[in-house]
Amino acid sequence: MYDTTKPYTQNILDLVKETWETPYCSLDDFVLCKKFSFDQEYGHTDGIGEKGIYHWKQRSFKEAIIDALAMNYNDLLLLRARPYAVIDHLMIPEDDHDAVKDLIRYLTFECKKRDVAIIGGETAIHNSMQGLEISLTMLGFIEKPKINQFQIGDILLGIESSGLHSNGFTKVIELFGDEYRKEFIEPTNIYLDDVLNLDRDFDIHGMMHITGGSFTKLRSLLHDSNVFIYRDHGLEPQNIFFEIYNRNVSDEEMYKTFNCGIGFVLSVNEQDCDDIISRITDFKVDIIGEVLPGNEDVMIESKFSNGNVVL
Repeated sequence: MYDTTKPYTQNILDLVKETWETPYCSLDDFVLCKKFSFDQEYGHTDGIGEKGIYHWKQRSFKEAIIDALAMNYNDLLLLRARPYAVIDHLMIPEDDHDAVKDLIRYLTFECKKRDVAIIGGETAIHNSMQGLEISLTMLGFIEKPKINQFQIGDILLGIESSGLHSNGFTKVIELFGDEYRKEFIEPTNIYLDDVLNLDRDFDIHGMMHITGGSFTKLRSLLHDSNVFIYRDHGLEPQNIFFEIYNRNVSDEEMYKTFNCGIGFVLSVNEQDCDDIISRITDFKVDIIGEVLPGNEDVMIESKFSNGNVVL
């Protein structure tokens, strides 16, 4: 619970209470009452990691909140879960009252967009930290449970990323040191709205959010099959990825660490591809590969060279 001795506490409480009445739940003095009767729910926790160093230095708190929400929203999609409630844990290196108020203000604004109730929170001051961390625990309900798995013969659709998103920043810091690029605070794309609507209308066999571990994550969706990702598709890595690659990072490490321009992957029937692509209007989408019989390998024709990568 928020520290009642802090001068900003009442301001924070007034903000979060704006989220307490939604189509999915209501709260009375932090007591949650659900309005749905689905049996299956899913809880997920994630944060922004070392990207928070850049957000703190640049005071890009709106972008930081979007990053934290995106990391949870996009992962909830893998179970087809609709988010309805969130608990936040803010960790900052100093007792900066304006920063705390801004963070909660932006969190409230973003949660109201998608009817997500803020049902609790904590702020911690860690003077040994270089930046901020926003850890969110999000709850979602599952209307129609479904196995998340690629099927042989499927076509892979990629949805563009906005850039680095919120993973790979340990490598970024190693390579760039104190250098700063505006790309370091570009917020992560949120795919929740588009993909939930698509899943309602199409038979999407598998989906993956390309975050930590990058394209190695696709292996968990394979059964007696391989993924083959083409070089010749329209989702080009943003310039920051080429700058990273040119600092002596191998093709394999690029595809193990970074999204390389692809933030989310869908595995679908070939006959549905055109209709699905036409339905996604907020992001660029393209056919990036296919699912073939095999031994659960991820094979990628690199966008950074003429080489191939097997993960």
